[in-house]
Amino acid sequence: MSEKLVRKTILQSQHFDRYGNLRPTLLLNELQGIGDKHAENLGCGRTYLTAHNIAWVVTHYLVDIVKMPLEGETVDFITWPSVTDNLRAIRDFEIRDTTSGELLVRATSQWVLIDLERRRPMRLNENLPVWPTNTERAWDRTFDKFPDFQPTKTHTLKCRFDDVDVNQHINNAVYATWASESVGYKFRNEHILRRIELNYKKEISPDTPEVSVDVAIDGNVSHHRIRTDDTHHAYVICYWEKR
Repeated sequence: MSEKLVRKTILQSQHFDRYGNLRPTLLLNELQGIGDKHAENLGCGRTYLTAHNIAWVVTHYLVDIVKMPLEGETVDFITWPSVTDNLRAIRDFEIRDTTSGELLVRATSQWVLIDLERRRPMRLNENLPVWPTNTERAWDRTFDKFPDFQPTKTHTLKCRFDDVDVNQHINNAVYATWASESVGYKFRNEHILRRIELNYKKEISPDTPEVSVDVAIDGNVSHHRIRTDDTHHAYVICYWEKR
């Protein structure tokens, strides 16, 4: 059974927005960072992948803010691989108060392995070293295809140089910002993001000048389709709480 990786962090002002709520991009980047570190420790991280011209590709991130952390709070970021089969791997996450152990954030993610040359999925058991898993789940969810929807507006954003990561595509966490910003300033100013669910479909290349985010808001739930022209790159569902 895999040991969980725990990283103690003091939350700083840059983690929070103007109202003291976690910024979705920074939250996802923190989860991605500790996940990358643990994968490296287990022998299936960037060093091994680069040597074999393969890569992990995320299909889903599901993140639930159970209780909003506070600036200056010391928390434990925790991660572990929970499920693997021939074609997918699931990595779970928690953020807990270091002193009390109280659960603040729970999250789960699903990953597939691809051949970078052919851009095709590969069987994990034939292309990676064996690593231990821990069957405990932070959030026991299935990774379903997100439903399509009829948008009520479209928000256009520019792709920035700093949105591109070392894998030469738009960083996974940026999609969370695009979705949360696309609801509009008034809605965002009146609501707190409590849960964000992302279903990635196709990567966006670094030379893409702009993206469109189709939006539909139904009460405290917003649906988002991130696309370039007719190519759909991701679907996002945000769950909000009235401020």
